[in-house]
Parts: sequence; structure tokens; C-alpha cells
Amino acid sequence: MFFTGYNNFGDPVNAECFMSGDQKLNHCGSKQLHFFNHLSAFKIPHFRLLATFALIFNLVRLYHIPVLLDQSVQGLGIKPDGVYADLTFGGGGHSRAILEQLGPQGKLYAFDRDPDAVVNAREITHPGFTLVEANFRHLRRYLKLYGVSALDGILADLGVSSHQFDSAARGFSTRFEGDLDMRMDQKPGLTAQQIINTYNEAELHRIFGLYGEVTNARTLAAAIVKARFNNSIDTVSELKSILNKFAPRGKEFKYYAQVFQALRIEVNDELKALEEMLEQSAQMLRPAGRLVMLSYHSLEDRLVKNFINHGKFSGEAEKDLYGNVNVPFRQVTRKPLEADAAELEAKPAGHPQAAGGRCSRTGG
Repeated sequence: MFFTGYNNFGDPVNAECFMSGDQKLNHCGSKQLHFFNHLSAFKIPHFRLLATFALIFNLVRLYHIPVLLDQSVQGLGIKPDGVYADLTFGGGGHSRAILEQLGPQGKLYAFDRDPDAVVNAREITHPGFTLVEANFRHLRRYLKLYGVSALDGILADLGVSSHQFDSAARGFSTRFEGDLDMRMDQKPGLTAQQIINTYNEAELHRIFGLYGEVTNARTLAAAIVKARFNNSIDTVSELKSILNKFAPRGKEFKYYAQVFQALRIEVNDELKALEEMLEQSAQMLRPAGRLVMLSYHSLEDRLVKNFINHGKFSGEAEKDLYGNVNVPFRQVTRKPLEADAAELEAKPAGHPQAAGGRCSRTGG
């Protein structure tokens, strides 16, 4: 099944949803929603499938209108007295929707390290809500501090929020002039500016090729090292002036996005953090607990699918003596659905349209 979406620069993106083996996997070029259920050691319950396509971004004043809001919250199968974690609080859209379904005894722990997200969290008054100002890679450690040993559901909306893209000072977007920063938490640490000006040619080649999937990564890395010899490369426009010489004609915006994605992933160690979070999710979820993942690019998507399908991030799945694959989750999604007309109409022009899919967790 093919659909057309849009990248961050308004360019149309075609994505294909395909079937692999006896499971339908929604592999799409834009946002993808995965639902997983934590499997019981004794019984694997049957779960019906849900997937949908939609991504709605804010226009002016809203921090971020969440992706696939109804579908992802429904995928959690919320119990009024359950304990849940929203690992990417952002503007709080997913958290608020979860809290609406929780009773007085229900608990929600929301993670975010962005100072702007922390300000948004002050508006929530539900007695069961707790904001954890930390990277979700530390999920288990921080929940232990709050006396939480098991969760009924976990939701994570990966990537960068529209608010962060629209903040020129953050340096995430090629649309605005600003310093090459790209830190998620704004605490002292590595910035994109430091990477561009201090990494050697081999290191730049590695991140552009691995994290940005840039086809001429080696050539670009050499050009950056040469360009910074006389003057440092500190701003978005200064970096774009170099990228312009190597971007394929007519695909400049896509090329910019690939390079900026690579820098952002390196600055925030995003893929390693995702791996650590997925492993801890398997440890924290109760049997039959739900994991809902929304992924934007293929690198995130690949890690999520490999972990769900093989129980590891690379290599072949491990099997027991009876030939059964040892995996912590079972995928719930079976059939993709398109966003309804209202969601499509609400999506502002020039912002991404998303794709979605879902799965489940194993092991007691």
C-alpha cells in the first residue's frame, strides 16, 4: 500500500506499507506507530490490530499537537488504576489524553529533558501525574527512585517536536538562521557546532553516512574539513553554503535534512538512548503490558522492529531448544488504516504527514 506524505520542508514523500512473512509490518518513510504487547510467560493473549496514518503539527501558539493521539492512547489499553509512562512529554498532548482515562489511583510518569517541556508540565494538576526531568534512557533508574517496579504501558513519540523545529535558537531546522546547537536539553555538552569544527574527516564521514544516509558522505566530510581551515562553521547558513555545493539538484531540502538529522543524532546520542530505553521497557512492563512507539525515520524504525522481531538490535534472533524465538514483545499491528478526513484536513500545509503501525511485549 502506498501513500503520499510530506517531509519537514513540504516535499512529497511516498511510503510503502508491506507484509513480511506472516506479520504485516507498516514500514513507512514518515512517522510510524508501533504497538507491542508484553507477552506472558504462560499465555500469549490475542490482540486486535490497529494502525493509522496522521501527523498534525502546531501552527502558531501550540507547543506541539501530538501525533496519532487517539490511536496511540487506545493502543495502551489504559486501565483506570494502571501505572503508565509517557517517555516524550513535549507539549503534554499524549499525557493529557492518558490522564483523562486514569482514575484517582492511576499514575503517569512523564519524561522530558527539554526546559520548555518542563514549563508545559506545570499546567497539569492531576494528582497521579509526575514529571521526570531526565532522558528516557534512564527510565528504570528514575522509576525506581519513585518506587515504581512495573508499568502497565509505555508510550514514546520519537524525534524532534515541531516546537523545537520552529525555534531558531535551537538550530534544529534549516529554515531559520541560528547557531548550530541541536541539544535537546540545553545543558552543557556536545553541540552540532563542535562536531562540525572538531571532528576529523573520518568521524564526519561516519556520522553523515551512518546517521544521515548521505550518499556522498566522504566528499562532504572532506569539504567541511577544508572549509573550516580558515573560518569556523558556526551557523545554519554557513553550513548550508557548503551543503549547497554537494546537494543533488532539486533535492536540496532533503539533503539538508539528512545532514541535520545526522548531526542531531550524534549530538544527543539518540540511537543508543533508544536501544537502552527499549531494553528497559521489556524489564519494566508487566506481562501483557503495552508498548506504543512512534518513529519518524528509518534508523529508529529499524531498531524498534529488530528488537521486537528478534529480541536484539542486529543479527539473527536467538531460539530456545524447541526452535521458538526468544523475544520480549509480540507485534500487535496487523492492518494499516488511513487517517480520517478530519485529521488530514487539520494537517497544516508544509508539515509532515505521518504513518503508523503497532505491536506487544513478552516474558514474565
